[in-house]
Amino acid sequence: MDVYEPAEDSYLLSEVIAKEIKIIPKTKLSNLQFLEIGPGSGIQLEIAFKNGVKKENILGADINPKAITHCKKKGFKCIKSNLLKKISKKKFDIIAFNPPYLPEHKHDKQPDTSGGKKGNETINKFLKQARSHLSKDGFILLLASSFTPKINSLGYKKELLKTKKLFFEELYVWKLRIK
Repeated sequence: MDVYEPAEDSYLLSEVIAKEIKIIPKTKLSNLQFLEIGPGSGIQLEIAFKNGVKKENILGADINPKAITHCKKKGFKCIKSNLLKKISKKKFDIIAFNPPYLPEHKHDKQPDTSGGKKGNETINKFLKQARSHLSKDGFILLLASSFTPKINSLGYKKELLKTKKLFFEELYVWKLRIK
């Protein structure tokens, strides 16, 4: 498995991350804790840093050793973890995730694109784990697709922040907070 290269979904999530960080007061930004699950190429880690999050407050967690090495070479702390399993009890203000969201296909069962038989299994597993890692006012920025079956709310308040229509699917970025 190679490193997931940025595509339309990555760029859409980047736009939203930049916008959300820009509306955080500077006084809170200095201590903001940012986590990305599955950073791949590290694009979202870079966006967080370019928008004022201190590098020491940015963490990536990926199952792909090549992605971990790639992000470390860019100067980011990145650990090997299947979703949030190896993340300490630390709380984060923003957790970003561009998950594998496509239904499993006989020609594509790669963990960077296939989110399980239906396509939402990885997302729902992540949402169950993420609750205990959000700070009091923290939120999740989650990318999904028109191919992704319904995402269980699991006690989160969902807000649709941005959509993008492509010729073959529609992409969505959701902001989720604990109710």
